Amino acid sequence: MFQTAPIEAASQSELTSQIAARLHTALTTHLQQAYAPDQRKNLRLFSATETADLLGVTGQFLRKCHSDGSLPEPEVIKNGRRFYSGEEILQARHFLEASSRKPGKYLPGRREGDKLQVIQLMNFKGGSAKSTSAIHLCHYLALNGYRVLAIDLDPQGSLTGFCGIQTELEFEGASIYDALRYDDPVPMSEAIVETYFPGLHLTPARLVLSEFETETAVNAGRGVAFFEKLSLAIQSVEGDYDVVVIDSPPALGFLTLTGLYAATSVIVPMTPSMLDLASTQQFVEMTSAYLGVIEDTGVKLDHDFFSFLITRDDPSDIPSQQIVSLMRALFQDRVVGATGLRSTAIGDASMLKMSIYEVARSEMTRSTYDRAKNSMDAVGAEIAGMLQQAWGR
Repeated sequence: MFQTAPIEAASQSELTSQIAARLHTALTTHLQQAYAPDQRKNLRLFSATETADLLGVTGQFLRKCHSDGSLPEPEVIKNGRRFYSGEEILQARHFLEASSRKPGKYLPGRREGDKLQVIQLMNFKGGSAKSTSAIHLCHYLALNGYRVLAIDLDPQGSLTGFCGIQTELEFEGASIYDALRYDDPVPMSEAIVETYFPGLHLTPARLVLSEFETETAVNAGRGVAFFEKLSLAIQSVEGDYDVVVIDSPPALGFLTLTGLYAATSVIVPMTPSMLDLASTQQFVEMTSAYLGVIEDTGVKLDHDFFSFLITRDDPSDIPSQQIVSLMRALFQDRVVGATGLRSTAIGDASMLKMSIYEVARSEMTRSTYDRAKNSMDAVGAEIAGMLQQAWGR
């Protein structure tokens, strides 16, 4: 049972300590119930129709592959209907790719000579759906055959929570801070964990990551430049991945800048409001100034794309659509054509630290689910196309 008695404290520090303790107890209890019995998230099963859509084949083709033995039967078959785990879908991609005449049809990631793609999502305006956009992009890419590494650069750890790792509970593994710290950093490989989502690995964040800001100020001018630290860490594992997705904190500090230096591409999520537009203008202006300081050291920064992503878009809201039109007029192809819609389906899923891809269609109003998923699919597909273009395809 949660404590409901009034809090009585002799000092402000004691008061805030008791508030924090109650919140910790409530949050821990909720997470233990949500992830019972083993306190781990599990990815749902996908129907044969969903699986065929993900693989880009017809249901008839999928059935034929099972009947002729070119694809093993899924483990779960209920009432004659096949249901596939995420791992089985990934295995199917490998089987089909091996016999495909078109390279990359089922595994569209890097080929020999392709550079690792590192996408940073950044904005210092809270509520821009940055972490929500990051997890949906990670899940979309992983479901479509890319090897994805998610890096959580936000000490609040929202992306880490989305990936099923609850630092509020028992978590003793290394985090991104351990790979970036100035005192005896660990190899990046030791800070990477597998997630319950096949094809997606994570370098988690913990609150201690905020210490990087202070340590960087103290160690200025000593050893490796702070903005190179993440880039060097990623280089040590780049052969294992096609895409890295970085969720940076809602601030333009040293963490965001080290991510910006490591990135090959940048996406700035923003909601279509005048307040967010003004905030984003200030953010980009400050970013320009900081990048100028880095470039003055002789470093050349070259991003494959620097694009805006409209999030929480409501096509029925006329004032917000005026902002969307203004953004497209100002920046044209630097605004992602697809938008992340404002949706109760996405909002409800996010409250449970889930993406729309983890929710079964039967669990929501179908029209609401379809609208939300189609929106996220369109965003993911467009960004995947930008990646392919960066690889010259």
